[in-house]
Amino acid sequence: MAAIGAVVALFYAIFLFQGYTAFFRDSDTGWHIRTGEMILRSASLPHFDPFSFTRAGQPWFAWEWLSDILMGAVHQTAGLSGIVMLYGLAIAASVWLWFRLNWDVGGNFLLACVLASPMLSTCNIHWLARPHVFSWIFFLVAVRYCERRSAGSNPLGLGALAGVAGFTALWTNMHASFFFAPLIPLIWALGTWLRGLLWESESETGPVREYLKIASVAAAATLVNPYGWQLHLHVARYLLDRDLLDRIGEFESFNFHADGALPITLALAIAMAGAVLCLARRRVEHFLLSALLVVAALRSARGLPLVALLALPLANGAITESLAAAPGLTARIRRSLDSFLHYGSRLRTLDARNNGFLTVASACLLFAILLKTPGISAVTGFPSDQFPVAAASTVAGLPPSAKVFAPDKFGGYLIYKFNGTRKVFFDGRSDFYGAGFLKDYGRIVQVRPGWQGLFDPYRFTHALLPNNYSLIGVLKQQGWSQIYSDGTVTLLASANATSANTRPDGLEKN
Repeated sequence: MAAIGAVVALFYAIFLFQGYTAFFRDSDTGWHIRTGEMILRSASLPHFDPFSFTRAGQPWFAWEWLSDILMGAVHQTAGLSGIVMLYGLAIAASVWLWFRLNWDVGGNFLLACVLASPMLSTCNIHWLARPHVFSWIFFLVAVRYCERRSAGSNPLGLGALAGVAGFTALWTNMHASFFFAPLIPLIWALGTWLRGLLWESESETGPVREYLKIASVAAAATLVNPYGWQLHLHVARYLLDRDLLDRIGEFESFNFHADGALPITLALAIAMAGAVLCLARRRVEHFLLSALLVVAALRSARGLPLVALLALPLANGAITESLAAAPGLTARIRRSLDSFLHYGSRLRTLDARNNGFLTVASACLLFAILLKTPGISAVTGFPSDQFPVAAASTVAGLPPSAKVFAPDKFGGYLIYKFNGTRKVFFDGRSDFYGAGFLKDYGRIVQVRPGWQGLFDPYRFTHALLPNNYSLIGVLKQQGWSQIYSDGTVTLLASANATSANTRPDGLEKN
């Protein structure tokens, strides 16, 4: 079932969800790819900004450099179709691990199949070709590892601790969520200790020490990165900068009134109910992790996929155990529940006898071939209704010295399209630009009082803006001329740029 679920998720993500364009609806993919290719060419990490004219040469943390290298290598080998397949496989691996976590915690087979739907619907809001998708795999592996140790496993030896260190170092260099590597075993240690404190018969000092060892090794391994402890300081400053995070859409709370929000609401409700049942079943560590994830998800939409991937399997285990032990039920209800649970157990027993390796391998090969068909290959990449894809040829004709004002959403695409040669005003590296820059940018695009004083010092020669930006009309009133427009964007040139681009005979240059 885990293998079939992974294949279904892979097909859904790539073809039904149209991942060949939907994965690129965030242009940060562009600068991640070009950063990775730059590292591969130079065999060294960038320490200063190579992409913008507003922050050129300033110190920059490429904190996801290993993910960037992976993306750059895949892009050099298989282009954007390869990027689609890479992230499709990462999503499929997450789904496979999700099912395995359901089995690890004693979840019911049928309930896992039912919960798969809200899980996929919740995760797909962040199905993007960005490194956070890789982090889902690390989260699931870490929770599975702690859970399997709590279920009884071999003594914690040097080999196991070396594996923890290597795993954590890999996570640290691929995504900034690495601080969960020591936090998850700490939660298991705390939960195990509290269980012994609350229920005397449940005292387990040995496992607590093991989890603390794992957490200590993981914490030390996070220092194995090119920036050392400076990376931790940088990530902490970023995540604690409320003024900055309040200006980043994906860190805002999810709109539960939006279309398609019902499965997400359902996932949260099941996770919260599961957390209560976990506590009732004396699985304090499950309660603590689920509660932490639910609170994080209510504060930031970034946390919703983690609730779906981690809290739903834990809820399945708690619901299954609670149904099996529910007291005081009528004989008819008890028989129905027992029949349901027994049927799910038999299905799981049958499922465990089968190996889905050939199914997964065959599907991956087939899907990779389908991605290369002309009809799909032609539209693979950044969607033209969201990015200046058609306008790129006109932008390419601008003078190399042109300073183009464009939103951060376009910045990543322009970095990708021009391979970093055309410097951008702004892109999605919010930790690099800072809250002050985002605040000034917001004032400019909203044409709020004082915007002109923020805009003029940059001496922009051109402006590339979405058609719904009111700034377009204001710039036209100030003498800026429209040199390109389509259904997505408008490209304007300042009066100085227009005169500089005019020949003595009065004819405009092509």
